Amino acid sequence: MDKKIIQFLLIDDHEIVRTGINLLLSKIYHPVVIHEAADGDSATALLKKNYYDLVLMDIQMPNTDTFGLLEYITIKFPNIKVLIFSMSAERIFAKRFLKAGAKGFVSKDASLEEVKIAIGLVLGNRRYISEQLQDQLADELAPAASKSPFDELNPKEFEIVTLFLAGEQIATVSKTLHLKSSTVGLYKNKIFGKLGVKNFLELQALYDQYHF
Repeated sequence: MDKKIIQFLLIDDHEIVRTGINLLLSKIYHPVVIHEAADGDSATALLKKNYYDLVLMDIQMPNTDTFGLLEYITIKFPNIKVLIFSMSAERIFAKRFLKAGAKGFVSKDASLEEVKIAIGLVLGNRRYISEQLQDQLADELAPAASKSPFDELNPKEFEIVTLFLAGEQIATVSKTLHLKSSTVGLYKNKIFGKLGVKNFLELQALYDQYHF
């Protein structure tokens, strides 16, 4: 009986990251098909043409609405599993993306063994949560638990702040999310008010406080 071909889609704007993961997957799985995309548009084009067992994707990429992309995958291709592979702060982003349909969140700082475990678990239809995130979730059950201020943002505000943290300006966010620039500006003011920051430098500094 022929062995099943496992098919992966890597979505990351850094070629060196895609190359490294490609080499890792090629060593672990035989036979394997691996496709690569640098942004949401190229990823969507590939998804329309091919079936994938697992999508590994970053969450802060230029001109890419990653929440929208994840929603597109989970609705249009419910059998495809998604593993987030990112340098973005796990403490801020992981819960949101897991709730949105991702099967796991693994940091690019993770060891090679941890990345292999995460991929294996998700392929096996299980979830992957790091020890750090497990500790955070346990801490949040405590009566006096302190939460990230980013938890106070609603889904659309969080989607927009994700793009801001990726370095996008209002005009680019407007184009990516198909919103008027004035609407994005209003969201920016609400986000800054909720987070207690006055500008993008303070936003980045606040984000850095919760980076693990």
